[in-house]
Amino acid sequence: MTDASTPLRLAPTTDGGPVGPVMVIGGAEDKLGERVILSRFVELAGGDQAHIVVISTASSLGNAATDLYRHIFARIGVTNVTGLRPETREEANDPRTIDAIKKATGIFMTGGNQLRLSSVIGGTKLGAAVLDAHGRGVVVAGTSAGASAVATHMMAFGSSGATPKHRMAHVSVGLGLLVNVVVDQHFEQRTRLGRLLAVVAQSPSLIGLGLDEDTAAVIDANDILDVIGRGSVTIVDGSDVITDAFQTTGHKPMMVSNARLHSLPSGYRFDLRARRVLPLDDSKRERIAQLAQGRIARMVRQAAAEGRDDRALERRRARHEDQKASE
Repeated sequence: MTDASTPLRLAPTTDGGPVGPVMVIGGAEDKLGERVILSRFVELAGGDQAHIVVISTASSLGNAATDLYRHIFARIGVTNVTGLRPETREEANDPRTIDAIKKATGIFMTGGNQLRLSSVIGGTKLGAAVLDAHGRGVVVAGTSAGASAVATHMMAFGSSGATPKHRMAHVSVGLGLLVNVVVDQHFEQRTRLGRLLAVVAQSPSLIGLGLDEDTAAVIDANDILDVIGRGSVTIVDGSDVITDAFQTTGHKPMMVSNARLHSLPSGYRFDLRARRVLPLDDSKRERIAQLAQGRIARMVRQAAAEGRDDRALERRRARHEDQKASE
């Protein structure tokens, strides 16, 4: 088991200040409603005084991905947003790209293809600048592919399914902000428990984080993970795992036993160093109750609206489809 005194995160800065928080988001975060996750990111970046740099290298949408988040952050109150989209390692080594990171108070990496993101900026001056910014306290967030890429060990690609199998997942090196952690996203929606179990069984020193859509884990300088959003964060701890992964061949199921599995909804916290769930304090309980009451109130209003307007449900579905299409 990992010793509690051994930090999983990067070391504090040389001037004694803590590293910045890291937000890993499971993708499809709410962009049109309350925007709980994106609002938390903006808050950590400095509120309306924030300077956010959006890195959209992972996305196949080109500059449209940057424009989307520029519009969303503007709706939250941030007008100072810089877009970066290096498509080659030469561009990721361009000094002008590095200058933008030096002025950032928040860095946001979009979804798309995490292997494209890591292979373009990993080991470049831009990759080093992101690590330096994190080291001086800047919040770094990634959604979907951007979330997978922030850790030292990156889930590059793999197959879906609840049963862990040999050769189910391919792991490569990520950007290194979270150490000894592997992150998977769209977790419940794409049935990715099997591949996360397989990776942790083969590398028990890692902690596996499975992020549902519209759900985020916010990890502070003390390695305390805080869950926010609509779904849950699944945590796989392989400290005491027993497996036959080293004997399994082909794509056959592997035996995984004694892995610890935690499923934490919004409001719960987890100590990544001690590998344990933290007690829920009274303020958190009250906040969860308030959120639940707010959801019920919205449902009541929606039901009443449907009674007055038969097209209300159709309009909500259209908004939901527009949000999904923007991913």
